[in-house]
Amino acid sequence: MALPLAGLAQGQQVEAGFVPLTDWVVVDGPDSAYSLEGGVVAVHSHATFPTWLRSAKRYANFDLRGEFFIRGWTDSGLYLRAPEHGRPTQAGLQVKVFHQKEDPPTPYSMGAVFPVVAPRKVNVREGWNEFRVVCEGARVRVWTNGEMVQDVDLAGHAELKLRLREGYVGIVAASAECRFRGLRIQELPGTPAWQTLYDAPGDLAANWAVSEGKPDFVALGAVLRGDGAGHMATKEKYRDFEFECYVRGCAQHNGGVLFRSAGRGLTPEKHYEIQLHPVEEAHFPTGSLYHLKRAKYPRIEDGRWFLFELWVQGRSARVRVDGETVMEYSNLTILDEGFIELQAHRRGYWLEFKHVRVRRL
Repeated sequence: MALPLAGLAQGQQVEAGFVPLTDWVVVDGPDSAYSLEGGVVAVHSHATFPTWLRSAKRYANFDLRGEFFIRGWTDSGLYLRAPEHGRPTQAGLQVKVFHQKEDPPTPYSMGAVFPVVAPRKVNVREGWNEFRVVCEGARVRVWTNGEMVQDVDLAGHAELKLRLREGYVGIVAASAECRFRGLRIQELPGTPAWQTLYDAPGDLAANWAVSEGKPDFVALGAVLRGDGAGHMATKEKYRDFEFECYVRGCAQHNGGVLFRSAGRGLTPEKHYEIQLHPVEEAHFPTGSLYHLKRAKYPRIEDGRWFLFELWVQGRSARVRVDGETVMEYSNLTILDEGFIELQAHRRGYWLEFKHVRVRRL
């Protein structure tokens, strides 16, 4: 669902360099969970996780400003750098919007990076409250009513250092009404340098080639669908990199992502494979480094998109699914660059990919 301009408070002017947030999209729920009332984004009482409202575009570094309304019980939040699918609070960040004046503050208080980092103090009042959030690389700062309440270095925090550095701005609630107005944003310099591998049909021929077997990889708009049996490899080689995409598949789908490969699938033996197989009791379920390290199984729903992240540097590799680290390994022996390959393992057990991208380290 696309909503029109959220609007500003009566008579309020947009600061130089800022633009009003427009074209909101309701995710995973009924369109009625959010509405526009007199230029105000209204969150209704039946809006609750996993339903949320997201911006039309993604942001990396930005200055976000606006106001939220407090009267009685209010339990809401702002998503920052949220993924398109999966768990926004776990893969991105959530700044809590809450009514209670808690002293001392907790990781669940107003202004917290929920539910991990408590704010310096709780500065909230009944009625309209101003907020400001600035994300610049690993630094996230939050102000409420003109006072800084949060200044956190993601890179130095064990639970936050691997969170997404680019994603959607959003609004979420826990079965409690809330209102927002004057939502506006200014993009700041420093967008991460990602290389798109697949976002549209033209990317298939530009970036990929069949490397082994008879896979059927078909471009269906923004979705790359894989079936059959075989592999498709990138046209460029990568040694140290971050790889990111969304994946979904049928029940018991079976495939994989190969890296540092010779570009000929599983033969010769120059390759590593991250398994994509949503069977909890499988020898190597989704996220596993095949033959070398079994993953902590992430619960994957059939036919539902999940965020897949692969990080490879030197002798180390890490896999995250929906913001959860499921596999880490630090004894890679193939250290030269190689291809990234997508595997279709068995006809009829399809997999789909979208927003496939890579960033060299």
